[in-house]
Amino acid sequence: MTLRFRGNGTFRVLQMADIQDGPNVNEDTIRLIREAIDVTEPDLIVFTGDQIRGYDPAYIDTFLRRRGDRPGEHIRSVTKFEAKVQGVHSEDVDPITAMNHTREKVRETFASFLEPATTAGVPFAATYGNHDFQCGILADEQDDIYREFPGCLNPRCGSDAPAKNSADPLACEPGTFALPVEASDGSGRIAMSVMMVNSGDYAGDGGDEDGEPGPYLNTEDQERKHPITFSLYSQHARTIDLADSSGYGTPSPEAIAWLGDVQRHLGESNGDGKPVPAIAFQHIPPQEFYQCLREVPAWTPYAVEGTRTFAGKCYLLDESKCRPGSLLGESIGCADTNCGEVEAMREAGGYFALFAGHDHKNAFVGHVDGLDLGYAPTCGFTSYGPKSALRGIRLFTFHEDDPAAYDTRMLTWGELIGGRSANEVRVFVGDHLVTDGASMRNELRKPPVLATLTLTVAAIDHVLWHSVFRRRR
Repeated sequence: MTLRFRGNGTFRVLQMADIQDGPNVNEDTIRLIREAIDVTEPDLIVFTGDQIRGYDPAYIDTFLRRRGDRPGEHIRSVTKFEAKVQGVHSEDVDPITAMNHTREKVRETFASFLEPATTAGVPFAATYGNHDFQCGILADEQDDIYREFPGCLNPRCGSDAPAKNSADPLACEPGTFALPVEASDGSGRIAMSVMMVNSGDYAGDGGDEDGEPGPYLNTEDQERKHPITFSLYSQHARTIDLADSSGYGTPSPEAIAWLGDVQRHLGESNGDGKPVPAIAFQHIPPQEFYQCLREVPAWTPYAVEGTRTFAGKCYLLDESKCRPGSLLGESIGCADTNCGEVEAMREAGGYFALFAGHDHKNAFVGHVDGLDLGYAPTCGFTSYGPKSALRGIRLFTFHEDDPAAYDTRMLTWGELIGGRSANEVRVFVGDHLVTDGASMRNELRKPPVLATLTLTVAAIDHVLWHSVFRRRR
């Protein structure tokens, strides 16, 4: 399938991030996807990872906390709790049968959220996040399942590719590939390219115990500063979540090298040897996203605390670098180390933007050293995220004469549909979810939350005081 600019010189892309659901995809998620497609009539949809809620109780028999685990061996505490609440029990079947059941559940999930796209005849491409593989089906096999649906542009990679395509320079690995967009005149000239990048999942080799502290905690000084965190790392491996892991992953070295190789190939295809204008989409943001923020005092309203490598500092958006309408709802969850991805993009030339998902409450677009760095928030209604009105899908409109001068905006539930979602209690909990001290402090920096909490405490104190006073009388 050939992607091409329209006759009017535009090309529209929808970025859908963090659907993060199980086999029974939330109806509000599907409704939002369908409405966004109907309103914008996009030329391409990109899914930027965590389409699958790999820790969903539906996958309890095949759950992989890390690649290399034995399926179902290390179940997250939150998954066990949720399974009990939902009445989900482990199936008494052999591992092969359990994996086959999971494949069907993944297929059901894909069919649900892809239905609006396949019905509208819109092509799509998908990369992967840190939760997709946890269902037990790895990226290469998920690629195969995606390709069962009409309009899928994910290419076959490596040993899975036909002999004639085995050395396809446009494809690096599952989730990392290029989608050239041709000029509107039918000449075949590549006017721009959409790059999908598999940003990895978790740090460390597959199969390693993930209770080892990350590099930022590998010193006695840091252990003294973060005794509780270090205790979690050393004593509760595979029990909590990222708090006891060695951090998020990064794109593979092959993917980093490919960012330059593919630009050279596209330049050769055009006959001028020049890199083509390109935008990259992936799941986990690189560390450079923190450059879109400014450090502020800890008491600043709405400030968020940095995590891991950036822990101990508070941030707000740097308005001088970010577009109007940008939102920072939570800390940036990047890897502990900088793999050099952004540097590789700058050296390759042509890249003008990198957009991510992963951090469900963030929806900002910043500009740092000639490169746009941006987010789409979650478009799902099962996982945590902002209030219903702010959950949404990012629209891009690229212009053939200058793709880097693109337009982008959020298509939110509040704009497209309005009103309440079907389960506002779940959305509220997801919006105010507290998992550690930092997230608690982030909540308390929100004036409405602090005011509500203060009034509640005052009311309780008032009741208790009068109760004691009456007893004394």
